Amino acid sequence: MRTKSIEQSIQDTEEPEYALTRSLSALDLTVFGVGVIIGTGIFVLTGAVAKQQAGPATALAFVVAGVVCALAALCYAEFASTLPVAGSAYTFSYASLGELPAWIIGWDLVLEFALGTAVVAVGWAGYVRSLLDNAGWRLPDVLSGPDVASGFTFDILAALLVLVLTGILVLGMKLSARVTSVVVAVKVTVVLLVIIAGSFFIDADNYRPFIPEAQGTVSASGLRAPLIQLMAGYQPTTFGVAGIFTAAAVVFFAFIGFDVVATAAEETRNPQHDMPRGILGSLFICTALYVAVSIVVTGMQKYSELSVDAPLADAFKAVGQPFYAGLISFGAAIGLTTVCMILLLGQTRVFFAMSRDGLLPRVFAKVHPRFGTPYRSTVLLGVLIAVVAGFTSISELAALVNIGTLFAFVVVALGVVVLRRTRPDLPRAFRAPWVPVLPAASVAASVWLMLNLPAETWLRFAVWMVLGVVIYVLYGRRHSRVTEVGTRS
Repeated sequence: MRTKSIEQSIQDTEEPEYALTRSLSALDLTVFGVGVIIGTGIFVLTGAVAKQQAGPATALAFVVAGVVCALAALCYAEFASTLPVAGSAYTFSYASLGELPAWIIGWDLVLEFALGTAVVAVGWAGYVRSLLDNAGWRLPDVLSGPDVASGFTFDILAALLVLVLTGILVLGMKLSARVTSVVVAVKVTVVLLVIIAGSFFIDADNYRPFIPEAQGTVSASGLRAPLIQLMAGYQPTTFGVAGIFTAAAVVFFAFIGFDVVATAAEETRNPQHDMPRGILGSLFICTALYVAVSIVVTGMQKYSELSVDAPLADAFKAVGQPFYAGLISFGAAIGLTTVCMILLLGQTRVFFAMSRDGLLPRVFAKVHPRFGTPYRSTVLLGVLIAVVAGFTSISELAALVNIGTLFAFVVVALGVVVLRRTRPDLPRAFRAPWVPVLPAASVAASVWLMLNLPAETWLRFAVWMVLGVVIYVLYGRRHSRVTEVGTRS
């Protein structure tokens, strides 16, 4: 349970061989946040949730989920401005809770970001194959991946995307920020065009009733049932006021990604002021866009008639506007490139921080003398994720991504409270309000959403955590650069 002091963490960032280049501004961080949060969820999840859980009140579900994320974001903002070091929740935990909790959360983030990157790459490849099919050009089945064909097959498009983005990340953060800015500008423009165009086809009758009458429970059995159902017999309901909160547990995952911004703290020019602005600014922008899209889609078509697979695109087709349906597919394909790149960025920075601390081999913490990036860990992870994305189906990849984010939220919120007590003298450029009430609310909200996840997700997560503890005992504990003397807060 030894901790790594704030001063030691910052001092480690000044070692020439292991120092990252500071080149990012508050605008860059906000763009990163928007780039990773807005993916296919804004085009798919809004309509699916409206049809199955909340009706037109899906907009309120996004507000509820946004508030839950804001509670966690305030905690992240305090930590990232106080401890501007790569690693996000891993580094924060090391400074407040101890080495073993830090390893556990770091191991958790490695899984979350790696599988998240692979999932997004496979999803992007699916959109591109669809666009190629429309143009009359079809990839051979052997190069289309297991989601398309059986037997030996490799998703060449998903693998190539990961490898190209790996190269961009190796060449420097500023180049990555510029590429992200261009792609995010295109993606947000598409979203705004959809919102503006769709507003002309809104029928107010489709909003009645805004909160549909409660219709029963969401049924599931065995390991596919929510953990809280197996523990206490509680079953989430559809529609009604309770359905809004059920929907919030679903749409919450459309917000996953703002925490990735914190992994770039060490590469920010003025982290004390820019990190809070980047984290909170990106979350506010995305919440506003999600609410606007949900209002438009439920106004264009009755919620009960929305499709589940492509609700927004099909809503435009229903009002005789197929052009915008194609525009949505284009925006989704373009937008997923930034989601993939920023998740890969977060993965490499957590891995880099753990390697620099000795919990993983330090050879992966070496920084490129010219580009100032952790090129060894970036290349290693990029190649591994490209292979995973090429050989694995998206349904198998997606199962373990979600729970990791909520677990990180819980740890960061607890860390804020602990560090306020152990280091009250520490200069804090940004202070989360209402501590410890706000962190307690963040923990409670995150745990509630975790309990609504299927039991099989918890089981797989537990297996991954046990594997991580074994690796820590056999390697990390013995090679840690933090010694007992003078490190306990």
